[in-house]
Amino acid sequence: MIAHRDPMDDVVAGSGNVFKDLGLDPSPEEMVKIRIAREISNTISKLGLTQAEAAKRMGTDQSKVSAVLRGRLDDFSAERLVRFLVSLGHDVEIHFSRKARLNERGRLRVRAA
Repeated sequence: MIAHRDPMDDVVAGSGNVFKDLGLDPSPEEMVKIRIAREISNTISKLGLTQAEAAKRMGTDQSKVSAVLRGRLDDFSAERLVRFLVSLGHDVEIHFSRKARLNERGRLRVRAA
């Protein structure tokens, strides 16, 4: 008789950060691009757009949309990704706040409403 493994034996609780769990350590700037790209992807999906339709709306070509949707973000600046998001109908606000202790490093965050 062949013993079957329970696939649940391989399940490990995640930390909440998939990149950390995979042994990757993206910079805060890379995380901003990842969060913006995720919102672009979600918006394209919610609008029911094809990549070609999204590209036309975003003022780029389909191959660039494909790259963003696949998380291939090295060739994109955060600024360009923000422009794509705005072209898809999002308002983008940038807010600066001062840390209570100026001698500490600040944080970079992206929040989608």
